Amino acid sequence: MNIHELLHALPKPELHVHLDGSLRPETMLELARDRDVRLPAEGADELARVMVADDTADLDAYLKRFAWTLSVMQDAEALERIAYELALDHHAENVRYVEVRWCPTLNTEGGLALDEALLTPIRGLRRAADETGIRWGVIVCALRHWDVSVSCELAELAVAHREEGVVAFDLAAGEAGNPAADHAEAFTIAARGDLARTVHAGEAWGADSIRQALVEGRAHRIGHGTRLYEDAGLERHIRDHRVCLEVCLTSNVQTRVAEDVASHPARRYYDLGIPISLATDNRLVSGTTLTREYTLAHDELGFTPRELATVARTGFEHAFLPLDEKWDRLAEVDRDLELLGLIRDD
Repeated sequence: MNIHELLHALPKPELHVHLDGSLRPETMLELARDRDVRLPAEGADELARVMVADDTADLDAYLKRFAWTLSVMQDAEALERIAYELALDHHAENVRYVEVRWCPTLNTEGGLALDEALLTPIRGLRRAADETGIRWGVIVCALRHWDVSVSCELAELAVAHREEGVVAFDLAAGEAGNPAADHAEAFTIAARGDLARTVHAGEAWGADSIRQALVEGRAHRIGHGTRLYEDAGLERHIRDHRVCLEVCLTSNVQTRVAEDVASHPARRYYDLGIPISLATDNRLVSGTTLTREYTLAHDELGFTPRELATVARTGFEHAFLPLDEKWDRLAEVDRDLELLGLIRDD
């Protein structure tokens, strides 16, 4: 078994993937034709190339591609299909658990009610789970540049639908000039509703954005956290309190927070004992898969297969799953790791 086959077979969790950045190009074209939406390409291969954000200068430029994906995500049929296919695509590369995140408000421009913009993709995820056995959770995203009143509405929405599969609340979008502290009230709503929190931080803004995510956002995990190295004291805090970083290698290069994968600080964080989990961020916009992210960590950052097995297991440990189900999932993963000869380094 070569390294790609081994990493494909590795049981993996996906803790950071955006629904609106992870459409299949073929589906995007079909939805656009049926809805009379114009896209920047007419063929699936060409569209896939155009959608990959290799030419972007920063996070804001990276996010502009979402205008095209969102243009075909404004009705229930499209949303259910996109979520269903995303779960199938993860299952096809042996992802056992996926947390899918999006901002439902962005899917209401065609008249869809906010509740439906959340519950319709959940129906797609549930259908995929029934067919494949993949386990899933949903993270509701608020956006940093919107008013806190919208964030509060989304936090209340997330809490109201915990029983339907919502596992966490998140704050996303451009960090610079849009501090998490402005949305503290929304995080309080999520916390009082017993909902987990993960916050995008340390990508387009420095280590202080990570500190805000921990303090004002009460974050259990950090989305990206790439610039944590800028504050040694905060690094130690993150390590000592076992806060997991959701690491997206390809995306971080595209948003220019890392010069290339080989210089990404993920290796540093792992060696320091900071929990990390590899993720795709956006399968379409970053042109990647989770297996590819693991392969990049092996090829460019020198992670051994056993170390990558530890990274995968760390993701399961920090998943927003009920504790009893988490232990069951970890026991299953450990059995598979033993069969693959990937016993964790202790």
